[in-house]
Amino acid sequence: MTSNLLLDFVIIALKAVFVLMILLVMAPVLIVLERKISAWIQDRPGPNRADIGGFRLAGFVYVMADAIKLFTKENFTPTNVNRFYYYLAPAISVAIALSLGAVIPFADTLKFGDVSVPMQVLPINAGLLWYFAAASLSVYGIILAGWASNNKYSLLGALRGSAQIISYEIPMGLSVIGLLMTYQSLELNKIVLAQGGPLSFFGLFDLGFHLGNVWIGIPNWGVFIQPLAFIIFLVASYAETNRTPFDLVESEAEIVAGFHVEYSAMKFGMFFFAEYMAMVIASSIMTTLFFGGWQVPFFSTEALQEFSLPMIRIGLVGAVVLLGLMAMGLFKLYQSNKGRFGDARDNEGKILGIVVSALAVVIAVVFVASLSISALPAWGGVAFAAVAQFTSFFLKMFFIASTFVWVRWTLPRFRYDQLMNLGWKTLLPLALANIFVTGVVILLMNHFKLGGGI
Repeated sequence: MTSNLLLDFVIIALKAVFVLMILLVMAPVLIVLERKISAWIQDRPGPNRADIGGFRLAGFVYVMADAIKLFTKENFTPTNVNRFYYYLAPAISVAIALSLGAVIPFADTLKFGDVSVPMQVLPINAGLLWYFAAASLSVYGIILAGWASNNKYSLLGALRGSAQIISYEIPMGLSVIGLLMTYQSLELNKIVLAQGGPLSFFGLFDLGFHLGNVWIGIPNWGVFIQPLAFIIFLVASYAETNRTPFDLVESEAEIVAGFHVEYSAMKFGMFFFAEYMAMVIASSIMTTLFFGGWQVPFFSTEALQEFSLPMIRIGLVGAVVLLGLMAMGLFKLYQSNKGRFGDARDNEGKILGIVVSALAVVIAVVFVASLSISALPAWGGVAFAAVAQFTSFFLKMFFIASTFVWVRWTLPRFRYDQLMNLGWKTLLPLALANIFVTGVVILLMNHFKLGGGI
């Protein structure tokens, strides 16, 4: 019994560390992506000068410089602030952002004989309810920061933030009611499982067909079954993360920087990180509810395990081709940058091109070696399925997170009255209408006994 408890503790700790690492790694990646996309939209070069030993790493050096700057800047604390709540506010923002990832499933349950390991840190049957409950606490970080700073601009930002988050939580919560009526569960992994296979409208008809464990057709994702709910959830998520065009909480031209105007150094860095982690979490929950979560299109878990070896070989070939193209691009970059900087940066493309080429050769050797293997062991298929499902989940989440960046640098900031009107006069009625229409469809199906009913 003691050994089982210890094993359970180790497994949960490993999953928690994994989710934590994903959040901490994704935040700087999104920061670089934001700088790149904003530069592309504004037709300027973007971050391409800072380097370490001649390596610019596509702008990632700037993230390292930012981290060093935030950790080494003077940790200034204004007089007349309420020190306890002033220091507590950024910690609350980060803690809430980190805790939200616990209920999100990133792969199907691993099964080794009689042992089942759910790929969630917190696999509870009310996961969606837990998510909304925990997410609603994020407003306390903003309120406490604004009030404890003893600054009128901070307080105005906090008041705006609390009103905005409460206003958009209601349509966000109502938008998923239609999904709950459809999938009949609050458990996030069950919602993902229900989105496997071809698109099926309440069992009336399928837009696809099965070939054993493989299927062909349009995925049975929530975005196709509840498109209005997805749009409402997406807009409300932009507002909940306080990003442009919903960044009236900070609104530099009106209230300087809003609730965090009195924060500097790593205290500000914690708010900054919390914002990007909130983007990752919002993208993850949208992936789970509306884009099939960890489901790999066209392949069930059993199919991934059955065809794991040929898929690995195809993946290796794809990696060699991709790395070859990358190496060609880097050598071309080296030719175009020749003599541009007059220092080690001129050789970055050549050195990275050689490294990427060597990696492609190593993977090619691994592919040749894989041809001598006739079959993988049972655990190999299970592990491959988990990796493929996590990759699918990550790519979907990354795509949605990229839209946060695109929207920020495309749309102008709303006026405050426009912000409130959108939430209360547009999204809320639409969310209620979506619930009504979904209820009517389910009622008619049950009455006429269509598609087996719900």
